[in-house]
Formats: sequence, C-alpha cells, structure tokens
Amino acid sequence: MLEGKAVIGETDMLQTMHQDAMDLASKALDFFDVTEAIKIARFIKKEFDRMHGPGWQCIVGTDFGSFVTHCCGCFIYFCLGNLAILLFRGSAAPEAHENRFSALDAAKA
Repeated sequence: MLEGKAVIGETDMLQTMHQDAMDLASKALDFFDVTEAIKIARFIKKEFDRMHGPGWQCIVGTDFGSFVTHCCGCFIYFCLGNLAILLFRGSAAPEAHENRFSALDAAKA
C-alpha cells in the first residue's frame, strides 16, 4: 500500500460512499503493485458495482486527462501518493436520449 492519506481532488459523493472508494483503493494496493493500474481499476470497479449497483467506471494512473458525464452523487477523483483514481457512474446526456427516441419514432413511421 502507498503510504499517506488519500487526497480528494473533486467529489459529489456522500461521505460514506467516498470512504468506500478510498477504502477499496487502499485494499487494491494491498493486493496489487502500484504499477498494475488496470488490475487496480478492475478491482475497484467490480467491488463498487457489487456494493453500489452496476454501471461504475474506474480509471487509475499517474497521468491522464478526462471529461466525463456522470450521475449526480456518483463521482470522485482522488490521489493516493502519485496514483490518481477517477471513479464514476456513467450517465448519458439528455440529448442522447432524445435522439434515440427520435430515431425510434422515425423507424415506426
């Protein structure tokens, strides 16, 4: 495990949920080497799916950018040492739903 405390960069999760995220990240680092980012991400994602329902996405690394759409209350970005962790439940943009339904209506006509 990396020494030190998790530093939260951004979150809209409830305290209990973001504590789950940080606890799982620490547990993942007990099982995997810090260089095994994919295995760490898989572990956190699968455990969060089990604990909080399906649809979670997890990105782990030391250098990445992101721009995501997420469900309200389902986003956290934090660091443990040099390792950054982004965990969120995805959400389609409202216009994506409208376009899908428009296509369905057109197909029915």
